[in-house]
Amino acid sequence: MRDFLPVDKARRERILAVIRGRYRAHGFDEIETPVLEEYGRLHAGIGGDNEKLAFNILKRGLDAEAVRAAGGDPAALSDLGLRYDLTVPLARFYATHRAELPSVFRSIQMAPVWRAERPQKGRYRQFVQCDIDIIGDGTARAEAELLVASLDALDALGLEGGTFRINDRRALNWMLGHFGFAEGERPGVLITIDKLDKIGPDGVVAELHGRGADASAVDAFARFLGRPQTFEHRPFGESQIRQALPDGAPDEIVQDLVAIGTAVAAARPVDAGAVAEVPLAFDPFLVRGMGYYTGTIFELAHPSVDYSLGGGGRYDGMIGRFLGTDVPAVGFSFGFERLVELLESETDAGVAAVVLVHERDVPVGDLVALKAAFIGEGSRVRLEQRTKNLKALLERAASDGYTAFATVAAGQERHDLEVKPLA
Repeated sequence: MRDFLPVDKARRERILAVIRGRYRAHGFDEIETPVLEEYGRLHAGIGGDNEKLAFNILKRGLDAEAVRAAGGDPAALSDLGLRYDLTVPLARFYATHRAELPSVFRSIQMAPVWRAERPQKGRYRQFVQCDIDIIGDGTARAEAELLVASLDALDALGLEGGTFRINDRRALNWMLGHFGFAEGERPGVLITIDKLDKIGPDGVVAELHGRGADASAVDAFARFLGRPQTFEHRPFGESQIRQALPDGAPDEIVQDLVAIGTAVAAARPVDAGAVAEVPLAFDPFLVRGMGYYTGTIFELAHPSVDYSLGGGGRYDGMIGRFLGTDVPAVGFSFGFERLVELLESETDAGVAAVVLVHERDVPVGDLVALKAAFIGEGSRVRLEQRTKNLKALLERAASDGYTAFATVAAGQERHDLEVKPLA
C-alpha cells in the first residue's frame, strides 16, 4: 500500500480521466460500490484464487471465548471483507438494482481493491482497477463494444498499436475433451497449459505427466503441440481460428469468434480504399485463471511491453448466484498500475501551470488578485515567496509539474508580469 506525491497523484488522475472519458463516449455509465462486501459473498467460490487473498474483517464485539469457540474458522470470526476485485461487487450491485437499470447495462468502475499479496515489483496490496462490463447482452456485440472501447482508450493514452489475444473457454474445454482429458482433471490441466509461455511445450508435457494426467491424453496433446505449422500471416478470421485448433472444432464457437472480429474491424478507422486490420489474434492456449469465465476470454497486448495491459472475458453464470436467474455478462479490466508505469513521463498537455514568485512586501490582496487573474486565463497557479536559492525553488516547482514562472514585486499588475518557461 503506497502513498502518492502530488505529481504522481496528478499523473494517475490524468490517466483515469482519459480512460473514463473514452468509456463514457462509448455509452458506459460509472457506478460506485462499497469497499466492503459480506464475507459469504467474497468467499462464494466465484473469485478464484483471489478469495485466498481477501482481507477479512473481524466481527465486532468478539471476546477471547468467542475466538476460541470459532476454532480457527474464518467464517465464524468474520462477517465482512475488503473487495479483492470489482466484478463480485458488480454482480451484487446488478442483482440489487436490476429493476432500476436498463435491460443492457454498460458499467464503468474505477476504484481501489485489496489483496493480501506478498509485496514485490508490480504486485501491491492496494491497487486501482479500471473495469467496464456489459450485462444483459449474450451476443458478440457485447464483446465487440468492450474491445473497441478499450482500444480507443489505449489510443487516447498515446499507446496506439494495441491488440487483443482472444480465445473461448468453450473451445478450451472442447479441445481438452478432444485429446481425451476427463472432465474432473481439466481444471488442473488448464493450470499447466497456462504456463506454456513460461516453460514451453516440453515443460508443459512433463508437468502434465507429473500431475498424473491421463497419459494417452497428454500424448495426444503433445502431438498437437508438435504438429508441423506454417507461419504465414493470417488475418483474424475463420481460417486462422480453425488452423489453430484440432480438426472438428464446433462451428458455433468458431462463428462467435469470427463475428467479434468482423464487428471490431468495422469499428476501427481505416484510410479510404484500405482493408481494415483486425487488432485481434486467436490464441488457443490463452487460459486466464479465473474460474468464472464461461465463454470468450481476452488479454490486451502492446508491442512496447512483453506483458498484458489488461484482460477479461464472459462470465454468464456469476450474476445468477445472486439473482437466481442467469444473466449474460462480459467485462474487461485495464492493468492500471502497468499503464501508469508506461505513461509516467506524460505531462498535462495544453494546461499552463505557473508559479508566481513574489517578494515579501507584496500585499496579500494583490497576490490573491494576480492569482485569480491567471486562473481566469485557464492556468494552474501556485504562490511562492522568493527565497535566497531561487534555482532550487524553481526546480522543485518543475518537479511538481509546473511549466512557467513569473516574479512579482509590490505594485505590479497582471500586464506587468513576464511569464517565462521553467524548462
